[in-house]
Amino acid sequence: MPSLITGGAGFIGSHLCEALLARGDEVILLDDLSTGSMDNIRHIEKNPKVHCVVESMMNQRVLADLVDRSDTVYHLAAAVGVRRIIETPVRTIETNVKGTELVLECAAKKKKTVFVASTSEVYGKSANIPFREDDDIVLGPTTKPRWSYAASKLLDEFLALAYWKEKKVPVIVGRLFNTVGPRQTGRYGMVLPSFVDQALKNAPITVFGTGQQKRCFGSVTDVVEAMVRLVSCGGACGEVVNIGNDEEISIEQLAYLVKERTQSASSVQFIPYDQAYAPGFEDMMRRVPSLEKLVALTGFRPTTPLHLIIDQVMAHLSAERTSQHVGL
Repeated sequence: MPSLITGGAGFIGSHLCEALLARGDEVILLDDLSTGSMDNIRHIEKNPKVHCVVESMMNQRVLADLVDRSDTVYHLAAAVGVRRIIETPVRTIETNVKGTELVLECAAKKKKTVFVASTSEVYGKSANIPFREDDDIVLGPTTKPRWSYAASKLLDEFLALAYWKEKKVPVIVGRLFNTVGPRQTGRYGMVLPSFVDQALKNAPITVFGTGQQKRCFGSVTDVVEAMVRLVSCGGACGEVVNIGNDEEISIEQLAYLVKERTQSASSVQFIPYDQAYAPGFEDMMRRVPSLEKLVALTGFRPTTPLHLIIDQVMAHLSAERTSQHVGL
């Protein structure tokens, strides 16, 4: 039976589809194209093992049918990007919570395996570095919409684990840390594609805040490999697992590394958070995953170096720009 990917036309979903096809799987892609794009899957949509369904996962009849036809569900559909979350908090909460509830409800009927994609955002303001899956969660006040995303994904996790404990649905929760690579868009505030796009245009590379906040960037190829391994290993059911790279870099350093790799003439400019997002915006200074649990369960550790990821993003964006120019 095929695997179902919700959000299958998205950045991560399209790469996951490629990985599953490479091992001979049949794949069903479900996407409403609100943030995903057919361009992400144009190169695989005619593959006889790929079945594309353009529909919202909120359509319970369609979702139930697709889950019934599938062996495994990779639930990736969610509101994405800090900018989108700040601008549309209602849609963020509804998409994340209602969508996950429907997926789990449909999967429970025949005990289908479900991988639920969560996020490092759930660690909130925690100062325990590196972040471990059993750490306490520290979020900001409910008056700050920035935390609504983390809260909604936490509820997803609680719901998934409840289905595992009460209804014996095999679920795995993966907390993703800053996944980056080709086909990711900067449209919703994703920092790396935004920096690379600005650098290729020799436009100012805009760093929000002081630039001293640090992040770990994992290759999307590594991330989907970890996801597939977790689903296949058996021992991950009922577990929450960090997925990402643990190589840390400040956002200011990232800007200058992008400038160097692209050989850009861009300047680096700093924009206060209250101008970039909203007054009183809160951020985390560090976000570093402990990968011990991932390695113990799968034997796999994401290791693709950041400079190589930047080169891949640069090559993809350059090819896109060339294609658009030729199209004109």
